[in-house]
Amino acid sequence: MEYRRIPHSSLDVSKLCLGTMTWGEQNTQAQAFEQLDYAIGAGINFIDTAEMYPVPPKPETQGETERILGNYLKARGNRNKLVIATKIAAPGGKGDYIRDKMALDWRNIHQAVDASLERLGVDTIDLYQIHWPHRNTNFFGELFYEQAEQEQQTPILDTLEALAEIIRQGKVRYIGVSNETPWGLMKYLQLAEKHDLPRIVSVQNPYNLLNRSFEVGMSEISHREELPLLAYSPLAFGALSGKYLDGQWPAAARLTLYKRFARYTGSQQALDATRAYVELAREFNLSPAQMALAFVNSRPFVGANIIGATSLPQLKENIASAGVSLSAELLLRLNALSEQFRLPCP
Repeated sequence: MEYRRIPHSSLDVSKLCLGTMTWGEQNTQAQAFEQLDYAIGAGINFIDTAEMYPVPPKPETQGETERILGNYLKARGNRNKLVIATKIAAPGGKGDYIRDKMALDWRNIHQAVDASLERLGVDTIDLYQIHWPHRNTNFFGELFYEQAEQEQQTPILDTLEALAEIIRQGKVRYIGVSNETPWGLMKYLQLAEKHDLPRIVSVQNPYNLLNRSFEVGMSEISHREELPLLAYSPLAFGALSGKYLDGQWPAAARLTLYKRFARYTGSQQALDATRAYVELAREFNLSPAQMALAFVNSRPFVGANIIGATSLPQLKENIASAGVSLSAELLLRLNALSEQFRLPCP
């Protein structure tokens, strides 16, 4: 397993990160423990979770994923060998039940981090991330930005000042953002420098062969500001494995169970692009899933690739992508398909 230093931090993380959002919904605690044992045995030291997990979010399961991870750390006694990342939810995103009067302000951040620390059973969170912005902007695949006449938001400076305090208190080591825009990234960096506040060290956004929008306005920031991408949905909710082609809906698969997640299967363009990538992988005698993951692994702006699975065989296949190298010819063919199917699922 390759390890990469996150710039402006002391965190050395495996290039594959284990995502957890199915634990407590599609996966039991026993299955989560099995996934963790295998992933850590394969060299993964980076685990990503969130206070609102599992997904789909609902009040009766909120926080269960962090609790499961906390139970594992207690049972195995290996917390010091791992880099633990979690996230605070913002208003919207179907998680407004988590706290009264949700925002990304001082009160909410302090309440959220204390609750996460308790569920995880740890003294310090290595990377604490803002799950999505609290302002009028586009995320989770939204298009058509519109200026709001009356906007509900938490000023980024207020958020940074609250995050600075929980770092000072030793509850958090480093901070990052998720589902952010180019403007948001630069504003976080600008305000941190201007007010001598902690610098964000990572951005966790979607990135995969069906959604290369990160390359348009964000990858240059990652490069020039040393702000690596923690890529989520690298298999486009599993679509890039090819398992949903030709009208297939495998039993217990995420998109079979939760039809609302149609971002990567809900258009003919998405299905045509997926088919083209799957056929290309097979032409080069590769697993479609491993080719898709190896592509993300190869991008210079990616600090870690967040993989997830609901079964151990899936997880083993995904982790094996760490040993897959894509030839120059295959990379050229992948780029040609990306030109043919330009951003089918932004």
